[in-house]
Amino acid sequence: MDTSEESNNSESCCSINSERKSHHSPEVKKNLASRLNRVEGQIRGIKGLIEKDTYCDDVITQIAAVQSALNGVSKILLEGHLKHCIVERVQEGDKEVVDELLTTIKRLMK
Repeated sequence: MDTSEESNNSESCCSINSERKSHHSPEVKKNLASRLNRVEGQIRGIKGLIEKDTYCDDVITQIAAVQSALNGVSKILLEGHLKHCIVERVQEGDKEVVDELLTTIKRLMK
């Protein structure tokens, strides 16, 4: 399932007693969990490579793959956040959410 399909699923953020939560569809949760399980396996693999004294360049290549996979998870979350959470909060008159979003984007671009 690509990100455009995922964004069509029902997702929203809401405040419950000032606690913000994100509500993702079961399909999006399953996709994110699957991606994160793969990342977890990749991390264990990298640890094994280091323990086996694998050539540094090969380990670095695997680290880059993990970073790319995590970026994919971030993109899915950011798309849902923009299309649902941010839009909802702006519609409610919360202009501070734009600054929050800019901070989040800066964090992702490091």
